[in-house]
Amino acid sequence: MSETAPTTDFYQKNCRRYFSRTISVDPAPFLTPFIRYLKMNASVLDIGCGSGRDLLWLKQRGFRPIGLERAPGLAELAGRHSGCNVIIGDFESFDFTSLAVDAVMACGSLVHVPHDRLSGLLKRILTALSPSGVAYISLKQGQGKKTDHFGRIFYLWETDRLNKTWKELELTILHVMASQSALNSKDDWLAYVLKKS
Repeated sequence: MSETAPTTDFYQKNCRRYFSRTISVDPAPFLTPFIRYLKMNASVLDIGCGSGRDLLWLKQRGFRPIGLERAPGLAELAGRHSGCNVIIGDFESFDFTSLAVDAVMACGSLVHVPHDRLSGLLKRILTALSPSGVAYISLKQGQGKKTDHFGRIFYLWETDRLNKTWKELELTILHVMASQSALNSKDDWLAYVLKKS
């Protein structure tokens, strides 16, 4: 069992509760900087698409989003809500070379990935991206890690450490934004729009 398995099982067991809690958040403040770098009708892979909220938002703006979600219950809800194709798959083991998209996004979906595994995972994820494509990645800001009352482990990131990761992966920063969580005022986020150097 992987280190993230207990956390991801939470999303299957609580899929309806998680859907209800996250579906009403307006993604415009954090995704608008991302879509400025996309061509109309661009294909976008939403990794860990959760409720499908962002899939629908992207679809309504003329893009072609596809979801990837590990929890089957959430994948079903996301597909129904957005009207988009949602692949049931775990980003830890999914073959990203089977896809070719104009953009990839991981909006808060990599928060349970340990620090020492993020770079390798992103390297695999980026194989789905076209040479001229862009990526959107948001992670919680802070030091170390923390566990919430559900037992979920969240890994926190500092700017300097992320900048080293982007350099290692040969990614150029197009946009960076720091913001407070819309769901939990105690959480701060760092969001990046990136492209291959």
